[in-house]
Amino acid sequence: MSTEKTDGPAGIRFAFGTLTALPVRVTRWDRDAARAGMLCAPLAGLVVGLVAAALGGVLMLLDSGPLLAAVATAAVPAALTRGLHLDGLADTADGLGSGKPAEDALRIMKQSDIGPFGVVTLLFGLLGQVAALSELYGESWALGVSAAAVSAVTARLALTLASRTGVPPARPEGLGAAVAGVVPVRTALLVTGLTMAACAGAGALFGPYGALHHAVAVAAGLGAAQLLLGHCVRRFGGVTGDVFGALAETAATVTLVALVLR
Repeated sequence: MSTEKTDGPAGIRFAFGTLTALPVRVTRWDRDAARAGMLCAPLAGLVVGLVAAALGGVLMLLDSGPLLAAVATAAVPAALTRGLHLDGLADTADGLGSGKPAEDALRIMKQSDIGPFGVVTLLFGLLGQVAALSELYGESWALGVSAAAVSAVTARLALTLASRTGVPPARPEGLGAAVAGVVPVRTALLVTGLTMAACAGAGALFGPYGALHHAVAVAAGLGAAQLLLGHCVRRFGGVTGDVFGALAETAATVTLVALVLR
């Protein structure tokens, strides 16, 4: 294991190279780079969210209507990850839904096809995202844009928390093994607090209640992801790359739904 001190660029490259499909080459794959990368995960989410928000906002300004803007906004994160997080959500649903022991469930998750549990989960997950975004754009184009960015940041922040010390990998190889347990708990909590404060700041543009509402929505998204994480660790013995994708999609969807609820 490398003991070389990780610089900022190495961590940013790791975050963008593993969590997005942007043309960023990962120059280091050691634990130090993985730690810095997972701490930079919310930054990768911010970039994805801003691109999604920009497309949705432009469509709203062109009078496309909230539904089309919502569909476009939901499509951007899928495109900028080549659908890897959605694929992880489907694979995790198939593994959990199989009811098989951990070894068999992990084998099911590695298969290239998608089973019925995965299809249903993908369908309702994407429908939930589009429905929530449509409601938010319908209320205000600015609220829809803010929600797009905040949900994408929360999705990647959930991965920072999932990489904390004490969370084991389910397999000895893959992204899960590379990032499992690399982030100290205190550091993960610090990044979480700072990111939640930034999201609340975005919500403050809509008034004091907006700040609180955004903070609560982020907390709800992270809470849902943590519940799923705990269940996956119990069922599979740890995390995998597919589980990370499922955590990101779960956090994003629940955050959007929480932003709709008043």
